[in-house]
Amino acid sequence: MNRQTIIGAILSVILVYTGCDRVNAPAPFGPVPSENQMKWQEMEYYAFLHFSLNTYTDQSWGYGNEDVSLFNPSALDCRQWARICKEAGMKGIIITAKHHCGFCLWPSEFTEYSVKNAPWRDGKGDVIRELADACTEYGLKLGIYLSPWDRNHADYGKPEYITYFRNQLTELLTNYGPIFEVWFDGANGGTGYYGGANENRKIDRTTYYDWSNTYKIIRELQPDIVIWNDGGDRGDLRWVGTEAGLVGETNWSLLNAKGEVEWGMLHFGLEDGDSWVPAEVNTSIRPEWFYHPGEDALVKSVPKLLDTYYNSIGRNASLLLNFPIMPNGLIHENDEKAALGLARTVDEVFAVNLAEDRKAVASNVRGNAGKFKASRALDNDKNTCWATDDSIHTASLTIDLGKPIVFNRFLVQEFIPLGQRVKAFSVEGFADGEWRELARATTIGYKRILCFPSVEASKLRLNITDSKSCPIISNIGIFNAPQILDPPLVIILQ
Repeated sequence: MNRQTIIGAILSVILVYTGCDRVNAPAPFGPVPSENQMKWQEMEYYAFLHFSLNTYTDQSWGYGNEDVSLFNPSALDCRQWARICKEAGMKGIIITAKHHCGFCLWPSEFTEYSVKNAPWRDGKGDVIRELADACTEYGLKLGIYLSPWDRNHADYGKPEYITYFRNQLTELLTNYGPIFEVWFDGANGGTGYYGGANENRKIDRTTYYDWSNTYKIIRELQPDIVIWNDGGDRGDLRWVGTEAGLVGETNWSLLNAKGEVEWGMLHFGLEDGDSWVPAEVNTSIRPEWFYHPGEDALVKSVPKLLDTYYNSIGRNASLLLNFPIMPNGLIHENDEKAALGLARTVDEVFAVNLAEDRKAVASNVRGNAGKFKASRALDNDKNTCWATDDSIHTASLTIDLGKPIVFNRFLVQEFIPLGQRVKAFSVEGFADGEWRELARATTIGYKRILCFPSVEASKLRLNITDSKSCPIISNIGIFNAPQILDPPLVIILQ
């Protein structure tokens, strides 16, 4: 029995339990997410924390010869980091345990270039331990960034370094509890200190790290993990080709297991890809990743962050938002203010779902079964769905709002455990006896959010205009974002 058949059988049981009978349940179509990928996707939003010796030298990348004694944060408080991330609505934190300079934020047994030789906590400190404890306290998941490139280590570029790299991976994935994601940067090889050699070392990033065997170690130590890797063999997640805070308007959660990856494949995915490789949007709340005093006034505004939210989470991706840690070991108050402002705004935008439990009808219902009827997409249950017959690839669902209501946001989700299907759709509003198009888009995937000027309508219609297989829609939301976020305009459809 192959993987897809097994997944189909399991999902059929799930659908039976939630109201979709086994006989009528749609079969999986194309690649589908693993359980780990599904859990990751549902996190949606989590933090990056950049902190290293670079923080004390005002550099973006350390050379590898920076003095360990520089690391002495006077007020380091991982509980502050976790509190801010929790209040910001994030579900986890990924920390730069070791950046390119090679300095380790934990007392690694395999190098002297770590916190164990820094004055902080008299050499007894462990940033990763303190963060792991803080994440546990605040109910956050912990992730680890470990740079494959090490500009400090004398053996980098030689086979011996791979043993060192794997030893450090083992420390990080063994000693700090569950790790939800491991992150490998794509920067590999170049000039560095390299134990005093001070030279340029080049490697073949596709072969040097022997990723397949490195992955085996990772999955053995952390079975529930997902792997992000821009430096070699494809992991479970993909980069989107930019750090600007957005993914393509068309975004398939698919790539091919083998072959070269071009920018367009990263940004838009591959409609006919043979592997499930969803997108993670990584961006910083400031222009740079590490802290620079000159950027204190350049923290992204709440409207800019909200735009990032819509163009990442709202486009079938996750959002990994970075906080640069200050030299004193804290997140700057400007960064905190912006992140919490975004959280309040998102909460306000999505506070009231105008579609929930409204009357709805569909142009086609799978087997005419009530368990697949249109209202299943409006019950706020991710495991129930509106689905069509197998032969139907275009369909519509109409929601009766009861009276003219003002709204300006539309949210829709596919039931992706059975695959990503929709290629194109549109949204229409009804008023004064006629339908007017409000927005149109391409892919849906896990979550799609459309923004448009405020309109007043008594009905809304979702039109699936093209789909690779029968559409399966698990959730629909209609919202009215505060006018402060939009021009003060209400379009009455007449």
